[in-house]
Amino acid sequence: MPPMPNTYAVIMAGGAGTRFWPASRATMPKQLLPLGADPNESLIAATVRRIAPMVPPERVYIATGEALLDATARELPQIPRANLLAEPVPRNTAPCIGWATATIARRDPGATVMVLPSDHFIANEDGFRRVVGRALEGALRGNLTTIGIVPTRPETGYGYIEVGPDLEPGLHGVARFVEKPDRARAEAYVAGGKHLWNAGMFFFQARAMTEAIAMHLPDLAAGLTRLDDAAAKGAERAALAAIFPTLPSVSIDVGVMEKAAKLAVVKGDFGWNDVGSWESAWELASRDPEGNALPAGSIAVDAKGNLVRDLTTGGATKKRVYALVGVSDLVVVETDDAVLVIPRSRAQDVRSVVEVLKARGDKGRL
Repeated sequence: MPPMPNTYAVIMAGGAGTRFWPASRATMPKQLLPLGADPNESLIAATVRRIAPMVPPERVYIATGEALLDATARELPQIPRANLLAEPVPRNTAPCIGWATATIARRDPGATVMVLPSDHFIANEDGFRRVVGRALEGALRGNLTTIGIVPTRPETGYGYIEVGPDLEPGLHGVARFVEKPDRARAEAYVAGGKHLWNAGMFFFQARAMTEAIAMHLPDLAAGLTRLDDAAAKGAERAALAAIFPTLPSVSIDVGVMEKAAKLAVVKGDFGWNDVGSWESAWELASRDPEGNALPAGSIAVDAKGNLVRDLTTGGATKKRVYALVGVSDLVVVETDDAVLVIPRSRAQDVRSVVEVLKARGDKGRL
């Protein structure tokens, strides 16, 4: 698929990812870690590589935080440094997308923009690009377009999109966005076949998003106009430090998408995984016949379904041997200053460790 003219990408990469402690830290969040199928490729590097046939590096923008700027630049040497947008403080996705869109629109007023998370895994990359191409076509029709993932289970941790009438082949209207449901409603959504997982991917013409923000989030629009004025005078950086923290902290879903008139969704079924926990990392990893995902040279005796990650400095070259005997369904993660041992079924509870560290002031391990 050749690069698409006037198409730009915004990769949102500001999250902390506390569910991947001890690997994920304040200055090394999950998008910078190799948590997908390839142990040598970070999630954000995979995200940029996936869209490279559609959007060249010079038209890819990375929205991140100031504290992550250098680490992100090192991970993505092909992206121009000027395309790394460093937010002085996190203000949720509407200000993030609004500022990135305004930045792109100054460069190309006729731009079409795709916004993607930086920390997801896609198994079928060709299929993903075909769906993205359809979503971009929907955006060119003037719609604020999203991709909804065909659900594979009654998941209560995701928001959903209720599919409306067909607009044209492969492009559907949006009846409504639905917040995270309880178990019974999630089961009904999957059984009914009219609901998709909201994966946080958005496609739009820059002018359409600018108009939607002006209509539904006027305070944000006013702040973005002030940033545009400052940029025209060569003073955007100073203005950003003063203005960005005052912008309303609201998600693009709540602030714009749930209120906009021209919405569209494309169904996606391409092996999507939001890599939300160490359980997800186990699911994506290469495993032996007993379901263990272990470093080379490990020993497993009567052990099944375990994940071991050696993330120590130079871990892959050390002569350390991990030996597991008579244990099942564990996650073991070792870094230079911490070791995590937790049942896979309780992978989400890693956040409780982070809370304890915060409470006792152990900032060095956060």
